Amino acid sequence: MDITHIWDQFALHRNKIGFILILLVLPWASHGQGFLWARMHNPHYDDRKISYGFMIGLHTSAYQVNYSNQFVTPKLDTVHSVVGSYSPGFSLGFLVNLSLNEFLDLRVLPKAGFYQHKLTYYYTNNTSTNQFVETTMVEIPLLLKYKSMRRGNVRMYMVGGVTPGIEASGKKAIQSSSDNLAINKLNLSLEGGMGFDFYFPLFKFSQEIRFSRGLVNMLAADPSAYRVPLKRLNTNTISVYFIFQ
Repeated sequence: MDITHIWDQFALHRNKIGFILILLVLPWASHGQGFLWARMHNPHYDDRKISYGFMIGLHTSAYQVNYSNQFVTPKLDTVHSVVGSYSPGFSLGFLVNLSLNEFLDLRVLPKAGFYQHKLTYYYTNNTSTNQFVETTMVEIPLLLKYKSMRRGNVRMYMVGGVTPGIEASGKKAIQSSSDNLAINKLNLSLEGGMGFDFYFPLFKFSQEIRFSRGLVNMLAADPSAYRVPLKRLNTNTISVYFIFQ
C-alpha cells in the first residue's frame, strides 16, 4: 500500500519533478558545451580540508497517511478518506563541509525550515474539512557527498544521509484542541539527492535536488476526533537548494 501510494504521488507530481530537474540540468548543459576550453576557476578550491557556506532552499512537503483500524468501523462510516496535499515552504541555513578525500565529503547543514502541511478529510455526504499544520523546524542534515571528477568548472555529485529536526517553539506538541490535530515536535528523516557544483572566480555555487522521507510518526497523543481515523503520519518532502561556498 505504501509503495502504491508513493507511485501515485510520483504520477501526480511528475511534471513538477521534471521541471525541477530541467532547472538543475540546463545550467550544466550550457557549461558543458565549452568545459574543455573554459578557463578553470578556483582550480585548488577542493583542496581545502574545511569550507563554509550558506544556502537557500525551496520545498514542497506533505504528510503520508496510514489509517488506523478504527477507520473501517461503523463509528467512522461517514469518513470517506483522509488525504495529505503537498504545500510549499522554504528554508535558510549554513554549511560546514569536511573533505575526506578527492571524491567524498562529510557535510553538516544546520537550517531553519518553514513548513505547512494540509490534510483534507472527505466525507460520504460529499463534504470535506481541512486541517492545516504550520511548523518551524530546526534541522541538522548530516550528509555524505560523493563527487564525480571535475570537468572544467562543473562537477556532479550525489548526497545522502539523515536529518534530525525539532519544532522551534520547543512545545511538547503543536497546540491542539478538539478542533485541531496535535503533531509531535521531533522528526528524523532519510535524505538522498543529486546536484551540480559550478566554480566561479570568487566562489562555488551548487544546485541540488533532495528527496526526504520521515521515519517518525508525527501524530501526538491527542483526543481530537481528527486523530481517530489515523495510525501514522510521515513526512515526504522534495527540496531544491541553492548553496554558496
